[in-house]
Amino acid sequence: MHYSRIMPVTGSGRYLTSTAVFLNEIIKLIISVLVALRDRRRLNGSLSSLTTNFRALWVDVFRSDSWKLAIPAALYTFQNNLQYIAVSNLDAATFQVTYQLKIITTALFSVTMLHRKLSINQWISLFLLTAGIAIVQIPPPENKPELPSHQDDGAHRRLLFGRDSAEHVEMDRTVGLTAVVVGCTLSGLAGVYFEKVLKGSSTSLWVRNIQLSFYSLFPALFIGVMLKDGKEIMERGFFDGYNAVVWTAIGFQAAGGIIVALCVNYADNIAKNFATSISILLSSLASIHFFNFKLSLFFVVGASIVLCATWLYSKPQASQKADAIYIPLTSTNGDEGNDDDDRSTIIGSSDGDLGVRSSMPSGSEV
Repeated sequence: MHYSRIMPVTGSGRYLTSTAVFLNEIIKLIISVLVALRDRRRLNGSLSSLTTNFRALWVDVFRSDSWKLAIPAALYTFQNNLQYIAVSNLDAATFQVTYQLKIITTALFSVTMLHRKLSINQWISLFLLTAGIAIVQIPPPENKPELPSHQDDGAHRRLLFGRDSAEHVEMDRTVGLTAVVVGCTLSGLAGVYFEKVLKGSSTSLWVRNIQLSFYSLFPALFIGVMLKDGKEIMERGFFDGYNAVVWTAIGFQAAGGIIVALCVNYADNIAKNFATSISILLSSLASIHFFNFKLSLFFVVGASIVLCATWLYSKPQASQKADAIYIPLTSTNGDEGNDDDDRSTIIGSSDGDLGVRSSMPSGSEV
């Protein structure tokens, strides 16, 4: 995504982020509809017509509680726009490091909204995870090329950026960091709210995804495409500046949104953040083979912290020993016909020994 915002310009200008966000939601909507129709066909039978399945799906999608997805839809759309603003105003390393703040915001919203209880070890692991994944993405120091004294500023820019100075992307660090902070907050809020709605009803994941993408189209279209960039789109066209890199970035964003929904459905948002962090490590290791990526001290230290945080979060919590349960093997009162007399008593053992003891009248002897 970052490269798509800083690569050499194609067409009359760089592609508009509002159009990318809108297409991202359309792609997710199409994928979700296709999968939901497949599931509906399984329920109705393989001989059911497409029209019948579509009508049934329509009823499922626009049920009375579908409006609940309008809230995270608006939050996600706003967050996606902020994400593009952030990557346009921050270098890749700064963006990746600061955007890990979403791990903490997600945990805070999980505790406040879902009443999820986290132990001290789990809180420590979350902060370690944030620090570790931030350290992993700190680029190693590189030697900047020295320029001969006779070269002018224009040559300096061409050497450093690989293009003319007129094409150099101006970045506003304050705007970028503000976008990151707000985006991380919205990411945690939207994710936890979506999890609450998803797990609070029997509606299928794919129907919820359709509702989420459908309601996301409205702010993406009216606020982003028409209000924010409408005039420029009329002059340049909707797809101006698009190329293979841009389409790939949009496709990855859409696929990532679907995968996140799956992770939230079968686990939770905190587990999703751990999975994302591990995926960053794996992609970095894959880059060693495919892109000649060189391991740095930052990567080794950060990866070790991430693995330690993952182990600490998943570590079983120390709990009191459960009382031993004594199960009767044979009757001890001599009356095999009376079930009430043979019923055993569950008792505890502080030393952990197992045994069998039957209920006896007070003062009885065996």
